Amino acid sequence: MFTTLSVPVMTRLRQAERQVLDTLVAAGVARSRSDALAWCVRLVGKNTDEWLAELRDALQHVDRVRSSGPDVNS
Repeated sequence: MFTTLSVPVMTRLRQAERQVLDTLVAAGVARSRSDALAWCVRLVGKNTDEWLAELRDALQHVDRVRSSGPDVNS
């Protein structure tokens, strides 16, 4: 399902990771740490589209294999 809604997400970041976000905010790339994190996620997604597509395909294959396996809940 596709949505354009923004949803709050809680993350735990180390000091070095927070410094990256703070640098993006200080440079005016983002208005807040939240915007900076969203910017980073978009950048990674843009630069790794092919890899992410392969990963999603692999996950779909795993789901198919799992669903064809024995039912362990019965």
